[in-house]
Order: sequence, then structure tokens, then C-alpha cells
Amino acid sequence: MNINWYCKAFNNLAPSELYQVMRLRSEVFVVEQNCVFLDADNKDEQCLHFMGWIEKDLVAYTRIAPPGYIYEEPSIGRVVTSPAYRRNKIGYVLMEKSIEQCKKVFGNAPIKIGAQYYLKNFYASFGFKQISDIYLEDGIEHIYMLLS
Repeated sequence: MNINWYCKAFNNLAPSELYQVMRLRSEVFVVEQNCVFLDADNKDEQCLHFMGWIEKDLVAYTRIAPPGYIYEEPSIGRVVTSPAYRRNKIGYVLMEKSIEQCKKVFGNAPIKIGAQYYLKNFYASFGFKQISDIYLEDGIEHIYMLLS
């Protein structure tokens, strides 16, 4: 499977790319997870958008935030893979490449995430460690995790 990876600032996203990003995030975070929340949270404009494409299909995405913007540390959020491609374990490649991209842009600083609790072991497989108790965000259990 040939995935083309791109990292773009918000202002460099083509309208069609932005549409696909918002569509995939909505498909998974709102519809699939049955969670009514405002995904367009006024944070996208200052972040990098890391995207994996197979031809014209957006199959994987993360939002990479600079240090001091969402957390003191750089962060990776809105981690999402297309349901149609999950059987291919793209999520693992997505996280590896997102961590690489974060380090490329922001150096070797620790990376903080707000992870859905049920994905704790997934993120731990990349070296993230739980640093908080469980908290509720939009009715879903989350934890803060840090990759030192």
C-alpha cells in the first residue's frame, strides 16, 4: 500500500484538503463515536496538519500543535484513520511518522497528548507514559500522556 505523507500549515491547505480533513474527523469523532462536540475548535489555524493519502483518499491524519499552544510541550492530536483502511494498521505508521514530524519541526522536546483512555496501550507502544488520572472530555474517558 503506497501512502503519500504530507505536512502542511493551515494556510497551505487546499480547500479540498481541508474539506477531506474535516470530513474524516467528523466521520470518526462525531458519527462513529456518537459524540456531539464542536470539532472546529479554533486551534487548527496555528497547527500543522499531517496527512496520509492513497490517491485521492485521506486515510490518516493528525494535528500537530507547537509548544506553548495547547500544552507547554508540542502535541499530537486529532489522531484518526479512515475506517475503510484500519485493517491495514495504518494507525501505527501514522503515529510513528507524526512523532518523527513533531521532532523534525520542534526538536527532541517531550510530546504531550490527551489520549482516549481505551487507546492507552496503543500510545504506550510508542513510549508514551500516562501522567494524569482519567478525565472526561466530551463524555469520553481521556488521560494525558507524555513521550520523553
